[in-house]
Amino acid sequence: MIDPAVLTAHHKGCLPELLGMRFVEATKDRVVAELAVRDDLKTIGGRLHGGTLMALADTVAATATFLNLPPGAGTTTLESKTNFFAGVQEGLVRATSTPLHRGRTTMVWETRVTDASGRLLTLTIQTQMVLSAPGTSAAASP
Repeated sequence: MIDPAVLTAHHKGCLPELLGMRFVEATKDRVVAELAVRDDLKTIGGRLHGGTLMALADTVAATATFLNLPPGAGTTTLESKTNFFAGVQEGLVRATSTPLHRGRTTMVWETRVTDASGRLLTLTIQTQMVLSAPGTSAAASP
């Protein structure tokens, strides 16, 4: 297992820190992060903004991909589709990414975001492109 605190610190100064994301579990097979619902992350209707939920899912899936990359390779989101099932007004939300496909040039992740009671809020299927390390052709090029 990778130290989740190291992953949280790695995102210092970036959007995940701004949103308050905190990694709680990280292996090559599963990455989990949490985010506290705050007023400044809500819609005018009082629910956590869909963009915040999508940013959480994107960050967790990209991190899961990163943990599975060959040395020196990078990643970028190629496609992301989110289904919204329920809204949330308070508490913690938790995103869990697990692999559907881990290939040489792409990886596909399923990310489920739930509320504190385990109720499914969103389901995201995301494809990450594997960017080749400089001087190699083992993966895709940007």
